[in-house]
Amino acid sequence: MSKGTSKTQNKNGSSVTPVSKARKLAIIGGGNMARSLIGGLLHDGWKPRQFRVADPNASQRDLLSQTLGVTVFEDNQEAAAGADGVVLAVKPQALSKVARELAPALIQTKPLIISVVAGIRTADIQRWIGAPVPIVRVMPNTPALVAAGASGLYATPEVNNVQVDFAESMMRAVGLVVWIQQEYLMDSVTALSGSGPAYLFLVLEAMEDAAVAQGLDRRTARLLTLQTVFGAAKMALESEDTPATLRSHVTSPGGTTAAGVRELERGMRDLFYQAIAAAAARSEAIANHYGAEGEE
Repeated sequence: MSKGTSKTQNKNGSSVTPVSKARKLAIIGGGNMARSLIGGLLHDGWKPRQFRVADPNASQRDLLSQTLGVTVFEDNQEAAAGADGVVLAVKPQALSKVARELAPALIQTKPLIISVVAGIRTADIQRWIGAPVPIVRVMPNTPALVAAGASGLYATPEVNNVQVDFAESMMRAVGLVVWIQQEYLMDSVTALSGSGPAYLFLVLEAMEDAAVAQGLDRRTARLLTLQTVFGAAKMALESEDTPATLRSHVTSPGGTTAAGVRELERGMRDLFYQAIAAAAARSEAIANHYGAEGEE
């Protein structure tokens, strides 16, 4: 489907027409995620005038204004005024203060709130705002910076179909989108796709180092490693076969691949189970810690 022009299925499976690009989007926090979202949406047909970005750092504001042409503000409330959607893209420890600061405007106009803040639950954001406002919680990942992200989305019951489509269209501009029906599973999404790029960078690093140890020069080892992983991922995306089936197709009994896979099978699966479990536990701990702020 073409972005922003065709119909798409929302989280409930019904088909709705994408939102008009005449809408305005406020982004609170002008860091990497803000830049990737703006860049993706500009490429998707949005105009710089549709963005209102707030950041306390003057140099960050200047960078956004000069490179992307968007309107920037030092004051969060001023940026959010009149917006159809408000993206919360601040650090977890700052979200409680930001949400309370924006509460009067958010309660009055009820724009869609899109939180890309890792580990913070929607119930805590609503508590800080003081009303059951519509929120879509998003767990993006860093490949969104190159329009190849993977984002898990969860919507509160207050979010209507048009707002679902607003959030989905926005995140599709920077990659793949999947809807999560139970919010507690966002910790698993965080551990898998949110943290996953770092796991794979470590795998790339290990493969490259191992090849250098076998005598290849660093540049050759890096290029072969990167293209191999890219090609394998592309094959997996374009195939209907499972990864296990694809692996069996390239693993001849008694061959070189079988010898290598046998060594990896000695502990690699357990390491990934442990890594994803640890990251999910940390996501839950962050939610418990920062979500408790302001409780009576």
